[in-house]
Amino acid sequence: MSSSNPFSFGQTLVGIGVLLVGAVMAWGATFISSEAGYAGVGPNALPWLVSVVLMVCGAWLVWEARSGGYREMDAPSGAPSGDWRAVAWVVAGVVANASLITTIGFILSCGLCFALAVRGLRMAEGEAGGGLRRSLTDLLTGVAISAPVFWMFSKLLAINLPGLMTTGWL
Repeated sequence: MSSSNPFSFGQTLVGIGVLLVGAVMAWGATFISSEAGYAGVGPNALPWLVSVVLMVCGAWLVWEARSGGYREMDAPSGAPSGDWRAVAWVVAGVVANASLITTIGFILSCGLCFALAVRGLRMAEGEAGGGLRRSLTDLLTGVAISAPVFWMFSKLLAINLPGLMTTGWL
């Protein structure tokens, strides 16, 4: 470990972690059928691609860390320690999305997830989370982003996502 860079040990651990995630994904990809589908590409092609790319990136990160540390790395921004309130807002968004998606539908649950996550990310940057008007704007922005995604998946790709109405328009 280089004494000139106190971050090289931690940076090496990050690279090893990425390598391990790639290896676990590759191991999981061995359990997916390789039977060719559309255009000769099987369902295991993407997991293999992602695992190989992760392992290449992990090896590169380890090499960078062991040969002097990450070069041209920006100085850390934000607070010296984690803002658990901000993290709680982001986690609340993900949990709300996962638990409400079948109840209130894809569009509304993703809009809610977006609004809660944005509030947490704002707080992590030291800004105020936002009042009622800002929260409503965030919710509407999340709905505006998730609605085209819902319609693209359900109408163009014929993939069923949970909707609020049985008619499929929302």
